[in-house]
Formats: sequence, C-alpha cells, structure tokens
Amino acid sequence: MKLNPDCIRDILFAVEETTTFDDDFYYGYEGQTSERLKKYPSDVVMYHIRQCDETGFFIGCKLTITDEYYIDDLSPLAHQFLADIRSDNAWNKTKEIAKGIGTFSLDALKQIATSVTAALIQGALGNSQS
Repeated sequence: MKLNPDCIRDILFAVEETTTFDDDFYYGYEGQTSERLKKYPSDVVMYHIRQCDETGFFIGCKLTITDEYYIDDLSPLAHQFLADIRSDNAWNKTKEIAKGIGTFSLDALKQIATSVTAALIQGALGNSQS
C-alpha cells in the first residue's frame, strides 16, 4: 500500500484532538473517534496508524487482538511534525515539493516540512525587517 500523506496528517490531528492526560485515542473497524478519518477505508487508516507508530509518532500505541488501536498520545516527534504541517499553506508546499522530487516517505515529509517551515520563518523575518 502506498503512503497517503493526507491520511497521516488526519490521523495525527485526530490523535491530537482526542487525547488528554486521561483519554486515549481509539480506532477500530467497528467504530471511530474522529470524523476526519471517515473518508478513508478502515484498512487504509489501520495501515497508516501502524506506519506512524513504527516511525515513532505515538506514545503507548497498542493493537488489540480484535484489531483495535489505542494510542495514549503523540510523541514529541509527532508534535513537531504536526506543528510544521499544521497550516494548509505549509502542508500544501510540503506535498508539492515531495511530489516534485518523487517521494512521500515519512522521513522525506518530515525533512521537507522542517525546511518549508524554516523558509516561511525566514521569509517572515525578512519581511518584518523591511
């Protein structure tokens, strides 16, 4: 299965929106906790949750024997990545660059997002010094 960057972003937003100190994020074939994820088939979401977990984006990610995921929280790495792609402007530029170089791996997306954010900061700093 190919990685869908938009699905990854939506999963990260869904986990961020759901988790608290006391509440986990839940995703299973029978039910969901987020409207954001209803546009994707369950097997696609499950695959992308696993990829995010393997990348280190989650703290306390558990897959049950009934194919349900429980996620305690986002990791600091995921919070940083999500901060870099939170705005639609930064996200669209990140995807455009990834498409241009022909890679949508999570590592490449993280690197591109960091560079896009740095360029946006530099541009804002340059404009404020005028």
